[in-house]
Amino acid sequence: MQDSPEPRHEFWVGQRVHASGDSRRIGTVKYVGPIEGYSDTWVGVDWDNRDGKHDGSINGVRYFHANSERSGSFVRAYNLNQGISLLEALESRYKSESTKDEEDDMYVFSTTNQRVSVQLLGKDKIQDKLSRFEELTRASLAYMGISSPGIPAHINNTVPNIIELDLTGNLLSEWKDVGTICEQLPAMTTINLSNNLMSPYKSELPLLKNIQVVVLNNTGVDWEQVELLRQSLTTIEELHIMGNNISRILSGSSSMVQGFDYLRLLNLEDNRVDDWDEIMKLSQLRSLEKLYLNRNCLNSLFYPDNGGQHDSEVTCYNPFQNLRCLLLGSNNIGDLASVDSLNLFPNLVDVRLSDNPITDSRSGGVPRFVLIARLAKIQTLNGSEVTPRERKDSEIRYVRLVVSRLHASPEEIKQHPRFYELKKIHGIEDERPSVGAPVPQSISSGLLSITLNCVGASMGEKPSLTKKLPATTTVGKLKFLCESFFKLKSMKLKLYLQEEGSPFPMLLDNDTSSLMDLGIGNDSIILVDEERS
Repeated sequence: MQDSPEPRHEFWVGQRVHASGDSRRIGTVKYVGPIEGYSDTWVGVDWDNRDGKHDGSINGVRYFHANSERSGSFVRAYNLNQGISLLEALESRYKSESTKDEEDDMYVFSTTNQRVSVQLLGKDKIQDKLSRFEELTRASLAYMGISSPGIPAHINNTVPNIIELDLTGNLLSEWKDVGTICEQLPAMTTINLSNNLMSPYKSELPLLKNIQVVVLNNTGVDWEQVELLRQSLTTIEELHIMGNNISRILSGSSSMVQGFDYLRLLNLEDNRVDDWDEIMKLSQLRSLEKLYLNRNCLNSLFYPDNGGQHDSEVTCYNPFQNLRCLLLGSNNIGDLASVDSLNLFPNLVDVRLSDNPITDSRSGGVPRFVLIARLAKIQTLNGSEVTPRERKDSEIRYVRLVVSRLHASPEEIKQHPRFYELKKIHGIEDERPSVGAPVPQSISSGLLSITLNCVGASMGEKPSLTKKLPATTTVGKLKFLCESFFKLKSMKLKLYLQEEGSPFPMLLDNDTSSLMDLGIGNDSIILVDEERS
């Protein structure tokens, strides 16, 4: 893009534009010129929302390559808008008066279905305050069609006290324009550039020592550009780079990300990272407390067992030494070894593992209570607090579950690294204690108090029942008992375990499994439903 402004009605390849009258329909100019069989000049646009008509070719002639089969279209110049400056957007958003038509559209319906006009109390006072630009500290200019800063000196003179600036979904593409805006707003600490398609980083940005939060979601940046930006963003604390198809951190196989001395939160959600070795390149960011990796392509994870030396000559700190929150939802993690490795992170207390194969009970995943029992330090799992009561119940259930399996397969003990620790913590014994001896919790003895709730639509309203059942009761036997308890003759039943902190109950689908096998303990709640054909 040239430094001097282009004429208002001329377009060039690579320019960001939006449809006239719709600042949310944004695209990139891919062609300017004639089209065979049509008069005058046309502009070929590749639309971000892929709502076009073709792939850049028409009548067998290709004029440009669109990103998808139907994201391109040819448009007359007068149907496109080249955008406005930041200052023009500020004037439009905060100083324009609402029109009579807009105010006429503000109404509610009365109880008699009559339209009643709405008057906003204090509207003039609020509008007056917002229009005093020198008092404005937060500005939201999303989808305003901003394509340039405007006259640089005027920005600081107009809005000198801006702290947070939201520029989501505009037409900005050049880093030099972003640098100009940031340099002219010295009080600014937060800038959101999401959904602006940024060109590759070419020129140096000024030192932006006050910027603490940068949001670059869906901007097309890669980690190479992040590394270049690091030189200017010396005090950054939060970096959001969602949805940028990032698959590699740095280009080398053994390099570690350095710098970012104050970075506390890194959001890499909705990217394409599939190798945990890439994530380990972030392990020396010593201030990092929150790492968001939801919706990537990770199959497994690990924590190095060599005292922190992970293929790096520059390692000085324990890997992820201050990480407290790690979000791994909607990946492809399917092994318990990955789950167990989370115990090795020194300060990790908040984990998300939902929507991974390891948590999908339908494909052999484990329920919430198993995760809690295996993760000794976790205080929040999948966004839900792990209370002391839930932890205790989960760990006891887990030990019962493991014991029931060890009778048939003793070698399985290798897959349960916390088993002996948890038995000792909760005083659980394998066998029934002798008469007169102290009575620790016994795995194979006693009755369980189980609450049964009918939830089937055709079962009618039936009160909950609490029953004392042997731990050896199988799921099939419990179904038979429920038919009798609730008088549900000729009805095929399904049973679910309602777990504390879990949004969905767990289906008990193996009729031969006992309550002990499933780790179901005292005061558990089982939902009784009907099978639907």
